[in-house]
Amino acid sequence: MELMPTIAQSFKINYEYKLYFTKQLFAINNSLFKDVIHQYKNNEPIKVLFVIDSGVAEAHPNLSTAIKNYSEAHKETLNYTEQIVIAGGEACKNDATNVTKILEAINTNAICRHSFVVAIGGGAIVDMVGYAATIAHRGVKLIRVPTTVLSQNDAAVGVKNSVNIFGKKNFLGTFSTPYAIINDSDFLKTLEQRDWISGIAEAIKVALIKDADFFSYIKENAKSLRNREEDPMQYLIYKCAEMHMQHIAQGGDPFESGSSRPLDFGHWAAHKLEYMTNYSLRHGEAVAIGMALDVTYAHLIGLIDKDTLSSIIEVLKAIGFTIAIPFKDDEKTEELLRGIEEFREHLGGELTITLISEIGVKHDVHTIDYDKMRAAITLLNTL
Repeated sequence: MELMPTIAQSFKINYEYKLYFTKQLFAINNSLFKDVIHQYKNNEPIKVLFVIDSGVAEAHPNLSTAIKNYSEAHKETLNYTEQIVIAGGEACKNDATNVTKILEAINTNAICRHSFVVAIGGGAIVDMVGYAATIAHRGVKLIRVPTTVLSQNDAAVGVKNSVNIFGKKNFLGTFSTPYAIINDSDFLKTLEQRDWISGIAEAIKVALIKDADFFSYIKENAKSLRNREEDPMQYLIYKCAEMHMQHIAQGGDPFESGSSRPLDFGHWAAHKLEYMTNYSLRHGEAVAIGMALDVTYAHLIGLIDKDTLSSIIEVLKAIGFTIAIPFKDDEKTEELLRGIEEFREHLGGELTITLISEIGVKHDVHTIDYDKMRAAITLLNTL
């Protein structure tokens, strides 16, 4: 019997998602939220399930009532189901019962692929809710309403969702585009100072690997940013989010099939530091340390000069980051260095660590000199 020939097909899908900017999102006279959903389907009310970060709920005690009132005022578009409040922070990604709770609500409320789950919170809640929404019915519609600097300029504007397991950050995850992201600047007003500056690390990251002028802007406005001035922060969020979304759309690898992930500059150490400190470090704080370590290493292997290193360290400190590795003993150092191989395993394939050869220019390396990385850790703790 003659074997049948191989069947081969290929297809392309056009993905589109939008990032909106507003204030007082759930004020009844603000039509944005209603309009975003109305654009999807305009002939009947659409079911909407809200998942809210408990920290946001506590900082904004009127939020729950505002959402209910808004939904009632626009019931021709919104079919309100319920609100779930879940403790935020990285710990929410470590607890599998949180995903189950959201899946149960999706099931109970008959949320289908033409309904919406709305995640309101910081980057961890956005990650976890996005994961649950993506695996329910192979994907229900997701709207992200990020409430921290880090989530508004980085975590919520990407196409990744994840939870942690086996002591590894983002081990379980999906790639899926949200239907929309809505940044409401009013949510930032109640942030603790740590959370205010934490998100600036991601802007420094994208500036260092892509845009020297943006880095100069951050350097010139470091004091204003640290002092919570709204205009420079809104520009920083906008510029960082824009560059992040451009990278996803135009970088050639939106779902990270390859081994190079420049937007994870500084992250091999950051992910390990978060785990080793039991997530007492904010993600942005860990990224600041990870970047400081990698640029110190880049200096020691001759990629950048001392003035460039000093400039970067100066900006990180001016923003308010502590850049020293939070432990000193050799055993902990070796545990941290194991994060390099774990990072390679997470990416798959060849080890690829993004460094910089100058401000605004990324430089990938595929091997790490562990002795020099140990020396970088020692040097960083003296800077």
